Amino acid sequence: MIAKVLHKKRKSMSHKLVLIFLYTSFITLLTHFMTYSNTGYILDQLDSVYVSNTQLTELAECVSETQSNMYTYLGLKGSEDLKGYYESTQNLKSKMKQLNNQVTDSKSLMMEYHIREILDRYLTTADEAVQAKRGRNIKGYNASYEEASQLADYIYTYIESLNSMQLKTNTQNYLRLRQSLERIQLVSTVILIGMIGLNAFILLVIARAVTKPLICLSKTANEIAEGNFEMELNEIQTGDEVEILSKAFNKMIISIREYIDRLRKSMEIESEMKANELKMENYLKDAKLKYLQAQVNPHFLFNTLNAGMQLAIMEDAEQTSTFIENMAEFFRYSLKKGNDEVTIEDELALVDHYIYILNVRFCGEICYKKEVDENFFKVRVPGMILQPIVENVFQYGIRDIDYQGIVIIRVYGKSDWVYIEVEDNGRGMTEERIREVLEGTVQSEESCKSSNGIGLGNVMTRLKLYYGIDQVMQIESSGSNQGTKVILTIPLKSKMLEGE
Repeated sequence: MIAKVLHKKRKSMSHKLVLIFLYTSFITLLTHFMTYSNTGYILDQLDSVYVSNTQLTELAECVSETQSNMYTYLGLKGSEDLKGYYESTQNLKSKMKQLNNQVTDSKSLMMEYHIREILDRYLTTADEAVQAKRGRNIKGYNASYEEASQLADYIYTYIESLNSMQLKTNTQNYLRLRQSLERIQLVSTVILIGMIGLNAFILLVIARAVTKPLICLSKTANEIAEGNFEMELNEIQTGDEVEILSKAFNKMIISIREYIDRLRKSMEIESEMKANELKMENYLKDAKLKYLQAQVNPHFLFNTLNAGMQLAIMEDAEQTSTFIENMAEFFRYSLKKGNDEVTIEDELALVDHYIYILNVRFCGEICYKKEVDENFFKVRVPGMILQPIVENVFQYGIRDIDYQGIVIIRVYGKSDWVYIEVEDNGRGMTEERIREVLEGTVQSEESCKSSNGIGLGNVMTRLKLYYGIDQVMQIESSGSNQGTKVILTIPLKSKMLEGE
């Protein structure tokens, strides 16, 4: 409860300490005030215990003084004695006002009533004696004096009796009040000890409420120092400087976590890029090695083809010369640009050479068409991505069919994508076969002796690594003898046009 009060409003640490001091001081002062009030009340009661006895004693003294002054005046008849008499009677009358003047059931009050009645008679008789003395009535003042003296004796007797009665009652009250005072002292001591214990408990609770957030914050700091940034954040709501420090500390931890996360992701991306780069290099090296395996000495092959082309020109064999030239360009491209970035225009030129060679070998069995948007000629792509597809089309689609094979290449763009389609009218593919090719589980095209060794799986893998996307190739076929369409999907924004 106390901790909630401290946290209810936003206060600084100094304000909280002042509040603690005021709170404990208030409790201490309240305890002292209660003890002082009770003790003062009992003392007031003790002071009033014997007041009645004192008043009766003073009343008897006033009667005695009046009697003495009256006697002196009657004997000496001095003006000073008369003056003293009147002063003592006035004093006696003032004392009489403190006595009960009504009939009641209380014995002590009735005695006061009787004393007052006798005092009235006494004062009247004393005045008669003084007046008789002043009138030189010796017989009169003697009789009045005798009667006044007798009334004075009655008054003394009544006062003594009443005084004894009240003394007994007041003594009992005194003993009762004394016991009450002792009980108050005992209760005050118990209350004081209890308040000291309560103060200690309150101070302990308050100290815990103040120091607990600091302890939690120090534990968190130790965890951070040991390198543990995944601990649960402390939501401290104390409304003081500790809360501000805790929020700043939590922000620092979150910033460190975000930085570590960004650094980890950056390292993962960098590692993935390096792995993809190594895979890309391995695939390209594998493709290049397979081409090199088909040639014992490439330079010798080029020189031989050039010599054959020159010989055909000298013999006016134009078709032979063109064939040899296409062969030379095909092998030169394969060996020099198989592991480089090229343009779509370069890839289309290689397919032109390849189709020409195939038509020479197989007597023009292939009808080759191109529907190309020249705006995408300069888009850069990995080398050797179209020729392996066309080769696959020839080997498994239109070779040995009993009608003329058709190969159509289309290049067009939509939004931020460039699409390259290679379509044929050959044997077609089943859905199962398409799935196996796209999943990379078919290896038969690479084992064909007539193939250059770079199959659809190689092309698809290199495109995925090069562009960092999974959907790079689609294969569509309506079934047996319905032809096949291979569609390459290239993101235009990932690789800018050549020269930009």
